[in-house]
Amino acid sequence: MIAGLLLAAGGGRRFGSQKLLAPLNGSPIVAWSAATLAAETDELWIVVGSESDAVRRALADLPAHVIENEQWREGLSSSLAVGIRALQPEIDAIVIALGDQPSLQAETIREVIATWRVTGRPIVSARYHGTRGHPVLLDRRVFDEATRVSGDVGARDLIARDPSRVTFVDINADPPPDVDTRDDLSALER
Repeated sequence: MIAGLLLAAGGGRRFGSQKLLAPLNGSPIVAWSAATLAAETDELWIVVGSESDAVRRALADLPAHVIENEQWREGLSSSLAVGIRALQPEIDAIVIALGDQPSLQAETIREVIATWRVTGRPIVSARYHGTRGHPVLLDRRVFDEATRVSGDVGARDLIARDPSRVTFVDINADPPPDVDTRDDLSALER
């Protein structure tokens, strides 16, 4: 079983408010990200933190397991650890995506999963014009190690530790933009 793990706990400091709740074409940013990941995986797990009740409400229409990260201020890796620890034992791999990347393409998620199935490598990452990005797939073999990563780096440390266990899926496109500022949101709306 492959689970989607959406990291949606951040506070949106640069945005000036909880950016995940900002509307994009009629739906909250986080709902776009969650729906895409849910459509391509067997189950969806979402880690929330800042303004968790409001983010949960924004996701109420999606079938998902929502987990709260009370240490969300410690960075992305704390959400990754909380999410992995909550997973059920039958999950073989997770596809990690970010709540503030509403334009992540479903085809990219499918390519990452297909590459994992073919190669059997414990880590598969999208790479856009040579730059690593999301989604990142982690096989169960690295779950324990992933829960011990610290800071605001997510899976980046795991990838750097042992490149021989990583396969990249090269995407001939720019990476999906993060929505960090109101200008980023305006650019996506255009």
